[in-house]
Amino acid sequence: MIVLGLTGSVGMGKSTAAAMFRRLGVPVHDSDAAVHRLLARHGAAVQAVAAEFPGVLRPEGGIDRAALGARVFGDAAALKRLERILHPLVRRSQQRFLAAARAARRPLVVLDIPLLYETGGERRCDAVIVVSAPPFLQRARVMARPGMTEARFRAVLAKQMPDAEKRRRADYVLSSGLGRAVTFRRLKRLVAVLRCPRHSGACGRSPAEAD
Repeated sequence: MIVLGLTGSVGMGKSTAAAMFRRLGVPVHDSDAAVHRLLARHGAAVQAVAAEFPGVLRPEGGIDRAALGARVFGDAAALKRLERILHPLVRRSQQRFLAAARAARRPLVVLDIPLLYETGGERRCDAVIVVSAPPFLQRARVMARPGMTEARFRAVLAKQMPDAEKRRRADYVLSSGLGRAVTFRRLKRLVAVLRCPRHSGACGRSPAEAD
């Protein structure tokens, strides 16, 4: 089974690519969704987060993510404390996902990890695909999001490895700037290659041509 790491900076189209992988029948573990489950009512991280950050527990249970975000936004030490709680639990979720995929004899799975390189997640993957787009398009996508400000956009970028460095490290780079149809065709080619036994040449196409 090939474990493909999926990542990309904010606004690059990673979530769209993840949806396309699912459309192609590839199981995807969404780390952001795992965090949401951990912080929801009865979530495994609720008690620890509430104890570490008093005042973020909702009356009905679960963590108020907006309140929590306000506590850690711009506070590197607070963010580190939160990550020490969440990251091990997300890794356990990934491990359960991978074990189930291996039991089902899946040839290819995807770990969708926003901060993959920043957290060393590439070590848990056989290869990494980075979704990228031109800076002007990235900016337009992000600034169109509800509640987004210039300061918040800069703060998010500051936490992320530069796109150029991610592309340099990646095994595959997927451009999302030419429209969804083009992106989907390229992903479909790559999935076909990676699903093939000995995919480095057995299908008559090298993986690099799927970029």
